[in-house]
Amino acid sequence: MRKPELAAAIAEQADLSKDKASQVLNVILEEITASVAKGDDVTLVGFGSFTVRERAERTGKNPQTGAPLTIPASKNVSFKPGKGLKDAVASK
Repeated sequence: MRKPELAAAIAEQADLSKDKASQVLNVILEEITASVAKGDDVTLVGFGSFTVRERAERTGKNPQTGAPLTIPASKNVSFKPGKGLKDAVASK
């Protein structure tokens, strides 16, 4: 399912216009993005949690030459599914 399809499903179930549902979906995604960008965790009970994980600097290897190189530290977004989502996937 892509974003327009999700917006259409929201519009149908919430009795909204497709444009209004798309606006609501955009606001939700913008707020999740802004919160995670600040380093805050976002938890949607029953669905899952978005968290920021920090990866330390580490040594890697160039696959072509085998020369060692330093991979810089980075921040990544992690998603951990909630019980409701896990149960829904397991039952299908």
